Amino acid sequence: MTLGATYRLQFHPEFGFRDAAALAPYLARLGVSHVYASPFLKARRGSSHGYDIIDHNELNPELGTTVDFEAMCRTLRDNGLGLILDFVPNHMGVGGSRNPFWLDVLAWGADSDYAGWFDIDWSPNQDYLQGKLLVPFLGDQYGVELDAGKLVLKFDEAEGSFAVWAYDTHALPICPLHYNRILARAHPDLEEIADAFSFATEWRPQVVRRAERLKRDLAELVRDNVELRAAVHAAVSRLNGRPGEPDSWNALDALIQDQHWRVAHYRVAGDDINYRRFFNINSLAGLRMELPDLFGHAHELVFRLMREGVLDGLRIDHVDGLFDPRQYLERLRRKAFKGEEGRSFYLVVEKILSQHESLREDWPIEGTTGYEYLNLLTGVLVDPAGEEPFSAFYTGFTGIDTPFHDIVRLCKLRIMQTEMGSELKVLARDAARVARQNRRTADFTQNILEQAIGETIACFPVYRNYLSLDGDFSEEDQRDLAWALAQARRHRSDLDDSVFDFLDGLLSGRLVAAPGSGFSRYAARRCAMKFQQLSGPVMAKGLEDTAFYRFNRFVALNEVGGHPDRFGIPPATFHRANQQRAERWPQAMLSSATHDTKRGEDTRARLVVLSELPEEWQRQVGSWSRILRARRGDVEGKAPPDRNDEYLFYQLLVGAWPIELLEGPIDTEAMAGFATRLKEVITKSLREAKVHSTWGDPDEPYEAAMLGFVDDALDPSASAAFLDAFRPFAQKVAALGASNSLIQTVLKLTSPGMPDIYQGTDLWDLSMVDPDNRRPVDYGLRARRLEEVTAMLQADQAGTLPLLLEDWQDGSFKLAAIHLLLSDRQRRPDLYAAGSYRGLPATGTDGERVVAFLRRHEGEVLLVAAARFPGRGPVRQAGVSELDLADGTRLRCLLTGRQVEVQGGEADLSELLGRLPVAVLAASPG
Repeated sequence: MTLGATYRLQFHPEFGFRDAAALAPYLARLGVSHVYASPFLKARRGSSHGYDIIDHNELNPELGTTVDFEAMCRTLRDNGLGLILDFVPNHMGVGGSRNPFWLDVLAWGADSDYAGWFDIDWSPNQDYLQGKLLVPFLGDQYGVELDAGKLVLKFDEAEGSFAVWAYDTHALPICPLHYNRILARAHPDLEEIADAFSFATEWRPQVVRRAERLKRDLAELVRDNVELRAAVHAAVSRLNGRPGEPDSWNALDALIQDQHWRVAHYRVAGDDINYRRFFNINSLAGLRMELPDLFGHAHELVFRLMREGVLDGLRIDHVDGLFDPRQYLERLRRKAFKGEEGRSFYLVVEKILSQHESLREDWPIEGTTGYEYLNLLTGVLVDPAGEEPFSAFYTGFTGIDTPFHDIVRLCKLRIMQTEMGSELKVLARDAARVARQNRRTADFTQNILEQAIGETIACFPVYRNYLSLDGDFSEEDQRDLAWALAQARRHRSDLDDSVFDFLDGLLSGRLVAAPGSGFSRYAARRCAMKFQQLSGPVMAKGLEDTAFYRFNRFVALNEVGGHPDRFGIPPATFHRANQQRAERWPQAMLSSATHDTKRGEDTRARLVVLSELPEEWQRQVGSWSRILRARRGDVEGKAPPDRNDEYLFYQLLVGAWPIELLEGPIDTEAMAGFATRLKEVITKSLREAKVHSTWGDPDEPYEAAMLGFVDDALDPSASAAFLDAFRPFAQKVAALGASNSLIQTVLKLTSPGMPDIYQGTDLWDLSMVDPDNRRPVDYGLRARRLEEVTAMLQADQAGTLPLLLEDWQDGSFKLAAIHLLLSDRQRRPDLYAAGSYRGLPATGTDGERVVAFLRRHEGEVLLVAAARFPGRGPVRQAGVSELDLADGTRLRCLLTGRQVEVQGGEADLSELLGRLPVAVLAASPG
């Protein structure tokens, strides 16, 4: 099946397999080729996103039954739609009571058959964790929660097992070898089986199997014997204490101390965590997917679905979290169809590229999921003339003049000092162990290495390097490592240069490249690869989840994979990236919105307009601030919120302001709903920034002041002055933003690559950061609108899209453009999948506003031109040259049906771009 375009669906308990099946006719009529599904494998109960998988070989029962899934797949196929799955190989959901593999590790420790699956350090520096797994899920100190009765021993009659339950949510299994301590005095008829549990070790190497048999025997004993069942529960009750009586919990405490787990306050994780996590999330434990047995287990179901033709492709989540991404991807390609000739599948990876970084040529993939394209799309619509006044105003209004790269470095250091301090300590310990293998480096202490490694990671210009166990280290890797080390030396001149020399050799693999180095090749390379697994999460947490919420100069640019210090990009940069994609990654995914983006695609399209109106924006913000501050009795602007948070608020307000609130009487219910959404986003922003508040230690007075500021602005009964000042400007920006929305929609659907439409963005996407961008979608409305615009296009193609854009408020112009262009992609798949790309020079007085390109394939031609900067008004004179098309060639606009003739290698687009801000012109051979 040819991939033309995908439509991303977010599965969760309120949207399951049956719901997706019901959408198939609409999606097929819209013109997409594939449903791109969020993870639908078995996840933790109530998961709203599916990334906390607990079993890769089962479907998520909360999404429906196997019958429901099979019916969905049949319905998709019947409607000509394929299926792509977002697959999660890096981590699993832990905690709770449903992950059987994690529970087995808790019960048996390092002896568990699954202990090697999780990236656990069983010999950490902390003595109290030797042979134990830290379980940091408590909301208070362990002793406080135990004495309060929040940790309770329970007996599972069906399984014949015992576990301590935290908050009736987290199951902490008791090792079966300790069941004797619970059962020995419970009842004379239980003494024998209690004794058998104690001597299960005699059955080595089948200890676990023996214990499972004994648990089944215990379950059978109590099933039909009321007396024995009561006796077991009485024994459990004797171990459980009484809330408020600390001494009554001593027996249970003693039993807990002897387990393979150590339950603790969640904040302990920052210092003592001894398993790799997904970023800093305690409930997501990293997997060692490099192990062949684990790989085989985790991919059994998805490989079967691919062989059966159910799945056409995979999107690999967080590929940089894997120990060796290239090895993993090669194994995927090799194992999926077991070497069957002629069978392959679509494969893209979630990979964030820095602005100077290229995707690895030796990865056997179609490309990335498109964050770099999303930021190109935004960047080419930003007016670079606005940078200087924007920057000056931001500094003047907020008092912040710290360069963005310095903010990023400080944020990364903070992450390593707090939330991911334990991971840094473990890495430094491993590096010190390598250093001690050679007398020339034996004096590098763990403390010195921790400081040097931390600074190096803080200065790293990319998410990670890709040294492999066989020693491969590319020129790109060496370039980025050299940069990071040079910057680290500059910032930490107090550290001896020799420690950075050692790190250079260690992290590049050169330390063990030659025979007789005195260092263990495996230990050194493994340490370097663990460094690579840490630098990525630190970048993500420091950049995306901290710095992006501190540097609020122009938040349209604060996007995943974006570069907020780069105020727009020239068309030449846009063309160069598109041409490289056409040549090397022609099926890479193109995104304009995802489940992880910080702003919706139309929110960004509006915000981009501000780059054209810097002086007016400055006047408006000054006026709004005076109105709101005066109302609070804060004329000097000294009271909270601070100016940076206030400035973010105004940008969010302009970008996400609901269409129905732009003019006319204010709908108080709609305003209240928007205020609730906005306050949730503001709260998240404050805590992510970690300046005035954090998730772990919220500053309630400051947050209350900020949320009160929001209420003051959005209370229709008391804020008429502000709303009267705000709404005219918001309406102006929204109208101009609609043009940008149409442009970015068209460019995404015509650029080299495979476009993805995130759920609901076929109409307005005025969302903010998750979970705001995962709200329910009204698909019934979209289906009705599609019927309406289809009928309009059939009756009058020339006038429909200009009319819809003129009446832009309902967003139907986006839906019409998507349908028209996806239909053309279906008619001419080879042009879009394999067509060449060439940026075109623009001519005319408005030529500087035009970004245009030409695509060709075996006589098929596609010319795309867009007029940027809608604030400057309609295009009056613009064209494109160097078309290399025969004179007299007539090109027909796919959006309006109108035609343009080529003369002298040029085409005048003034009329087309005067009616719409974008034109898509096509010609076919003959």
